[in-house]
Amino acid sequence: MQLDFTNLFNFDNEVINIDTNIKFDDFEYSTYQPLKNGVDVKGKAYCKADVVYLDLNVRFDFFGVCDRCAEDFEREYSFDINKIAVEKLENEDDDFDDFVVIDGCKLDLDDFIYQEIQLFLPQKMLCSEDCKGICPKCGKNLNEGSCDCAKDVDPRMAALLQLLDD
Repeated sequence: MQLDFTNLFNFDNEVINIDTNIKFDDFEYSTYQPLKNGVDVKGKAYCKADVVYLDLNVRFDFFGVCDRCAEDFEREYSFDINKIAVEKLENEDDDFDDFVVIDGCKLDLDDFIYQEIQLFLPQKMLCSEDCKGICPKCGKNLNEGSCDCAKDVDPRMAALLQLLDD
């Protein structure tokens, strides 16, 4: 979806309302495609006091695999994007977190949201904050209960354990 910012950059009081669902069939996270229902984007672009703003809310369902226990899970994510739209940055040292550069007065919304989702998602995806993972010996999911594997003893402490056995 292309958004035309020409009128906004000419300080027109026009408001561009955005309410769309973007399909990201090609979005990959790790080795799978987690955005099965697409991404809902709602918000607006507007000019106020000769500054062009882009305010969006992004919501999607993430269908993933836990990086600790390898179980499938589903989680809803939502985040806001509040940026100032500019045609170019005068100072290359400006913080890109506050601005979105729109070349040729047109913004490819699909590409912009794709990049924002990549920046938003965490490096490690967990089914829950307190996920215990799997046992490295037997492979049992420790979220379902403890396993019967003997605990490893640090070889440096083995002599001390023999004293306790006596």
